[in-house]
This record gives sequence, C-alpha cells and structure tokens, in this order.
Amino acid sequence: MTGREEEMKNLDYDKSDRRLGWTLLGLILLWVVSGCGYHFVGGEDNIDPRIQKVFVDTFANRTSQAGLESLFRNAFIDQVLRSSRFQLAGRREEADAIIRGSIQRLNTTHLSYQTTDLAAEERVTVVMEVTLEERVSKKILWQNQNFSYYGDYPVASGSLTATETERQSAIAKLAGDAAERAYSLMLSGF
Repeated sequence: MTGREEEMKNLDYDKSDRRLGWTLLGLILLWVVSGCGYHFVGGEDNIDPRIQKVFVDTFANRTSQAGLESLFRNAFIDQVLRSSRFQLAGRREEADAIIRGSIQRLNTTHLSYQTTDLAAEERVTVVMEVTLEERVSKKILWQNQNFSYYGDYPVASGSLTATETERQSAIAKLAGDAAERAYSLMLSGF
C-alpha cells in the first residue's frame, strides 16, 4: 500500500468516527430533550406554594411496642425543621396543612446467621400510613396507606441487653430515615 492509499484510508476512518460521534451526540440530545418525565430534582415540589405552615399531628400506634408514636412523630417534626420548604406550626389552628401518621406494624426478622445458627443480623421493618392533608378543606395532598421502610442491625452474641440496645438504636434510625423518605415523596408527588 502506498503512502497516498494509506492516507486516504485514514481519512475514511476519521470521517466514519466523526459521523459516529455526531450520531451519538444527536441521540443523547434527543434522549435528554424528550425524557420520560420521571425525574428527581433537588428542591422541586408539587405542593401548592400557598401552603407554608405544617403541623405534625400525634401518630397512632397500632403495634404492641410502646413509644413508637412519639419517636416517629418527632422524626417527622425534625424533617420539617431541617427542610426549608415549610415552617413548623406550633398548633393545629396555625397550620395550612397537617401531617398525620399511623404505625400499622413493626416487624423484626433474622437477616443472617452465625455458624451456630444464632442470628447475626436482624432487619426491623415499619409499615405505616402517612397523610398530608390541607387543614381547612380536608383535601388530601399526599397519602401512602402502605408506606414501609426497613433498617438492619447486628445482633450481639450472648447478650440480650446489647441486642435490645442495638434494636432500639436501629428503630430510632429507622424513624429518621423513614420520615426523610416519606417527606421527599410528599414533595415530589409520588
């Protein structure tokens, strides 16, 4: 092959590479512009901007574990305080909307086992109903009647007290994580 033939062959490759690049760029732009409509953008919310103050109502506890209602209510209060979207109303009458919750179930299951067939790690799962309701009109702005979330924790071998401490810590973390996720879903409209 002569030098000229090799140069022509390289030009053909360059043109082909350039065409492929432009085609890929066009496809990417088409994909970005058309989009499927589902996306999460920080700060975007679907709640009427006139709703400024939110009251977090007392949660119902349908489980046998005492204190969950306070733990989860406080987690939702903390979430509202951390967010800049709403102000926390001190009383129901001051609020534009109310967050209500009902803890339906709290289950603990073994997740992994030690070689001695004792649990090494457990999963605690909460199932709850969460609602954001406009106070005056009683219009439901967002609701999930079967919201669930879980957290895992290690089981201390041979110590029931240490295991119960780990479980309580996992439930407290679960409350905060569940409140954050539910709040995010409220704002996004999902």
